[in-house]
Amino acid sequence: MSSGLDPAIAARLKRTPDGLVAAVAQQRGTGEVLMMAWMDDEALHRTLTTRKGTYYSRSRQQYWVKGETSGHTQHVHEVRLDCDGDTVLLVVDQVDGACHTGDRTCFDADVLLAES
Repeated sequence: MSSGLDPAIAARLKRTPDGLVAAVAQQRGTGEVLMMAWMDDEALHRTLTTRKGTYYSRSRQQYWVKGETSGHTQHVHEVRLDCDGDTVLLVVDQVDGACHTGDRTCFDADVLLAES
């Protein structure tokens, strides 16, 4: 599938063998890490043009817009590329839970190490 992603941006991406880059969503204002998902060039293009968090589902092999069915939307304020080009950071306003479980973040349920 051809993507409308700016070729200058596409050239900077370092993709997995499946053509994906990691995408981390962070709450604007607090810096809270909400979730991690995958994007290909088209998902990134859609996110940049619509300001809606748009991702690629590896299991379903299709695009999904965060909150399209749940109402738990993400309005994207910034998109940044990390220094290696293999991860994008989306700074968002998250409506309700970001995790598919309903939790605020995908990192709420399983703490492996915490300060005592």
